[in-house]
Amino acid sequence: MIGLLGGTFDPIHFGHLRPALELYETLDLEQLRIIPCGTPPHRDPPRAGGAQRLAMSRLALAGQPGLVIDPRELQRPGPSYMVDTLISLREELGDVPLALIIGMDAFHGLERWHRWRELVDLCHLIVIHRPGWQEPAEGELANLLTTRQTGDVAELRGRPAGGVGFCAVTQLDISASRIRELVRVGRSPRFLLPDPVLDYITTTGLYRD
Repeated sequence: MIGLLGGTFDPIHFGHLRPALELYETLDLEQLRIIPCGTPPHRDPPRAGGAQRLAMSRLALAGQPGLVIDPRELQRPGPSYMVDTLISLREELGDVPLALIIGMDAFHGLERWHRWRELVDLCHLIVIHRPGWQEPAEGELANLLTTRQTGDVAELRGRPAGGVGFCAVTQLDISASRIRELVRVGRSPRFLLPDPVLDYITTTGLYRD
């Protein structure tokens, strides 16, 4: 099974990387693909350009087996809709099991995603959460869980798509916006992100006014 973790990664930091590594190991993934978003359809454009975010992501993953960069959204024009990314992966990989990893907040907002109903026909959804999380109690997402949820995430490896599973991981309270603000005001974000990424930010002057 191949895991997929999308985001702007503006910049990539340990709050992205630690859960990614845990899921790679816990789910016994063949690989976990980090997919930097090209043009986010539901938020402001990233501060860093696509080439810069791609460079930082590559620096962050250097030397870590199993975690790889997939740049397809940066190479595709127009809004970066996940359904289009999944369709392109299906065309490339055939019936390989795919697992799209999203946070609980994103899952609760899934109905705002472009063509969201098609997602579970193209991949599994792995929802990461903290203690005290709450499943949607009503509406279409609750119905989705009734028909698609599995209590054994590992069994999703046996089919290409169609399941929804929940997985607890270490979630670090780190935000890219906080890192950008620290850099902007001349304070150090060290220990919030990999040193090679920080060195890149410092050398290029990224995020400074």
